[in-house]
Amino acid sequence: MSAGRSGTDLRFDWIGMLFACLLTLFIALPLIVVGTWAFTEVWRYPSVIPQQFGLRFWGQTLARPDVWDALFLSLRLTTTVTILSAVICLPAAYAFARMRFPGRNILFLSFLASHAFPKFGLLVAIAGIFLQLGLISTFWGVVLIQLVGTLMLMIWIPVAAFQNVDRRMEEAARDAGATPLRVFWSITLPQAGPTIAAALLLTFVGTFYETEGAWLIGAPQVRTMPVLMISFINNQIVVQYGAVLSVMLWVPSFIALMFARRVIGTGAFARGFGA
Repeated sequence: MSAGRSGTDLRFDWIGMLFACLLTLFIALPLIVVGTWAFTEVWRYPSVIPQQFGLRFWGQTLARPDVWDALFLSLRLTTTVTILSAVICLPAAYAFARMRFPGRNILFLSFLASHAFPKFGLLVAIAGIFLQLGLISTFWGVVLIQLVGTLMLMIWIPVAAFQNVDRRMEEAARDAGATPLRVFWSITLPQAGPTIAAALLLTFVGTFYETEGAWLIGAPQVRTMPVLMISFINNQIVVQYGAVLSVMLWVPSFIALMFARRVIGTGAFARGFGA
C-alpha cells in the first residue's frame, strides 16, 4: 500500500466514486430519455429503443403559435426581472461589501430566508396577498414573485465580487485626484464586472426556467415556456412536443451555466458569506 494512504481512505474514495456514479446516473438518465423522445417519431412498447427517428415533431412544435407566444413572454419577463434585480440588489451588495452598519449581518443573512423554507408553501402565502392586490394572472404579479427568487444570487455573489477588488488601486486613484465616481467606473467595476455579469446571467437563466411561481401566480393568462411544456405533458398532448421544448430549454441553459461557472468559481458563495 502506498505511503500516506490507509485502507480507510481508499474505502472512502471508492464509496465517493460509487455515489458520484449513482448521482450521475439518476441525473443523466432522465435527460437521455427526454432527449431521445425529442428526435423520435415512433417508439412503442415493449421496444427498448425507438423504431423510427426524425425531426417531424420539431417542425410541428415550432409551428405552434402558443410556443412562440410563450417564448417571447418568457424573454420579456426574464429581462424585466433581471434588470429590476440588478437595480435593486447591486447597490445593496456594494453597501454590504464596503459598509458597516447596525444589523448588517442579520440583513445579509435574511436574503436566504426565501430559500430556507419550503418554497411552495411560501408561494401559496404570497399568492393570497397577491389575490387581494389583484396581481394574480398578471405580468407584474409574476415579475414580483420571481424577483424574490433572485435576491440570494444577486446579493451574495456581487458582495464577493466587490470584496475582491484591490483596495490599493482604488486608494491610489483617489490619491491621484480621481473622484469617487471615476474610481468606481475605472477601478472597481472592471474588477468586479465579470463576476457580476455571471451573477446576472445566472439570474436570467434561473428566472427563465422558474416554474412554480409563474404557474401559481400567472395561470391561466401568463404562460411561460416551462409552464407551457408542463401543460403539454400533463394534458397528454403529443409527448414529443414537451420533449422538444425541453431540449430547446437545455441548450442555452447549459452554455450560460458553463460560462458562469468559469467566471465565478467555487468560492464566491463562501466569500460572500464571510462578508
